[in-house]
Amino acid sequence: MATEADLLEAFEEHSPREIERILAAGVSPSEPIKRKRPVDCLIEGYLRSPRFGECLRVMAAAGADLGDPLLQALLLDDVLALKALVAESSSVLVRRLSPLTAFTSCRNVTALHICAEFNSIQCGKLLIEAGADVNAGSLVDSDGLGGQTPVFHTVNSIFNYCRPMMEMLISAGASLDIKAPMLLWGDTMPWETIVFDVTPVSYAQCGLFRQFHRNERDVYDNIALLVRARTGSAPPERNVPNKYLAN
Repeated sequence: MATEADLLEAFEEHSPREIERILAAGVSPSEPIKRKRPVDCLIEGYLRSPRFGECLRVMAAAGADLGDPLLQALLLDDVLALKALVAESSSVLVRRLSPLTAFTSCRNVTALHICAEFNSIQCGKLLIEAGADVNAGSLVDSDGLGGQTPVFHTVNSIFNYCRPMMEMLISAGASLDIKAPMLLWGDTMPWETIVFDVTPVSYAQCGLFRQFHRNERDVYDNIALLVRARTGSAPPERNVPNKYLAN
């Protein structure tokens, strides 16, 4: 007998076949799990992989509804659907979205922020070509949290999954000098952390924080890319990975 816990585990593994099996066994694609829609549990999950879009399609086919065609197009990297939405109204370039996500907070962000967070390359390219501002900041809330641009969402991705979007944004003119006074990592999650006075480079270095769980070599490789783009030369590589950790 399949349970909601089984569905959550399938979400964490990005296993579309297992999701299909669990739904076929009678678990609802729409009944709340711990007061959240199942599809939102999938979106806020810890993993990033090419299988995410297929998982979301399985949920949609079973009756789950995001209720927002723009967010759905971005998360599926559905460039045809996004092109139709942009043709209908250019306001989608500046519309604010607020899905809950496991890493950099996506409250009050633009469509391009979502592409950066989920490595939606095709939709990101379309948005940039349509005139989306690569340096648009998320809205700052009453506590002063926010203000990050899309590139911030790429510098600490799990398995360095969003590196392609990082490179695209840099090529499109993303500023690496913008500073976010307070940025939220792991919004509402057990690993929730506020980091202060961060640029894309210093935020990349936050990947070394214990709660970020990022590969040290990926961290320094991203820093090298960002510093090279910012200054024209890469920083020297010193003691990476840290030699003492290997002893």
